[in-house]
Amino acid sequence: MNIPFYRKIVIFLFIPLLLTAINSCEPLATSFADVEDAVMYTKSAKVTAPLPDSTITVMTWNIRFGIRRQSWFGDACGDNTVFTKDEVIPGLEGIVSRIKEVKPDILFLQECDIKSNRTAYINELQYILDNTYFNYAAYVSEWKSEFIPSDGLGRMEMGLVILSPWPITDAKRINLATRTDQAGIVNYFYLHSCIVTGNIKIPGFKEIPLLNIHASAFATDDTKQKHFEEFKAEMDKLDAAGKYFIAGGDLNELPPGSDSTDYCYEDMCPGESFHQPGDDPQHKAGSDYTKENTWLQPIYNTYKCAVPLNVYLANQSAYFTHTTRPEHTWDRTLDYLFTNNRWRAGSTITHQAFLSNSDHAPVSSEFVLVKE
Repeated sequence: MNIPFYRKIVIFLFIPLLLTAINSCEPLATSFADVEDAVMYTKSAKVTAPLPDSTITVMTWNIRFGIRRQSWFGDACGDNTVFTKDEVIPGLEGIVSRIKEVKPDILFLQECDIKSNRTAYINELQYILDNTYFNYAAYVSEWKSEFIPSDGLGRMEMGLVILSPWPITDAKRINLATRTDQAGIVNYFYLHSCIVTGNIKIPGFKEIPLLNIHASAFATDDTKQKHFEEFKAEMDKLDAAGKYFIAGGDLNELPPGSDSTDYCYEDMCPGESFHQPGDDPQHKAGSDYTKENTWLQPIYNTYKCAVPLNVYLANQSAYFTHTTRPEHTWDRTLDYLFTNNRWRAGSTITHQAFLSNSDHAPVSSEFVLVKE
């Protein structure tokens, strides 16, 4: 999920903004074009890429910027704002260990920090790249600011990643709709949801376009629905061009028909109140999905989910991938993989045993390759 720090930020903004205007022409926060080139990473000592014969394993994982289930002020009712290197490195070690356990060929990551103050200025992507078997990575920022004047956050850069043992070509950042339920100055310092795209070419098989998304978590307007429409539009373009794609990520949305759609009580922090007369707001931002119940239906109707909707509806808890509560198990599904091709039957795994590594469980599945 994204970080709802907006209630605290406004009172801290005006002095830093004024000082910046006086002393520098450099913006504090980064603005993004509709489409930009991704930042490419490579491993210095590359390993030999595999030569699959019929399938590759794809995994998506929101890694919660490597802090495991530790208390953080932006979610889970936490108080901590920044973490030391000794607190972050064990989380990254655990992520690397889990990656090696699953052995995905293609990995989508969300919430990966790049030299942020809150994670001791560690380049988490470079750490993961250097300590796994991947050779290449495409990175895009969704939250980038030289200084966030709230709760000691300071420098922030967090983004989305595609990791691959094969070269990634034509990698792009696609900007998604901006929230309209925030004051302009808050939105300036807030994260900006996006998609990272790229292509891989495995010898003997058709090129595979890849799309990794992190949709808005806390929007109270229709921004999240717009994100799904934009995500589907990118898939539609590829489908119309006859290309077989892999798409996925953290959609921050429940599958249509989910039994529970309101998690205000589950996500409520001490001192908060929701659903009671006089409560304003009545619902906790990011916790009530009731009005959004059909927003993913067009994607399900058009493309193949690694966990088909009928399979999910028959045993929902088996596919839960998220919880906000550090001491509880998974209680909802927010993470997905889609294609216009095929997933190998019975290959999808929701890695619920990874409970200590993040507030999201990864999802993996085997994509059936298409020969040239």
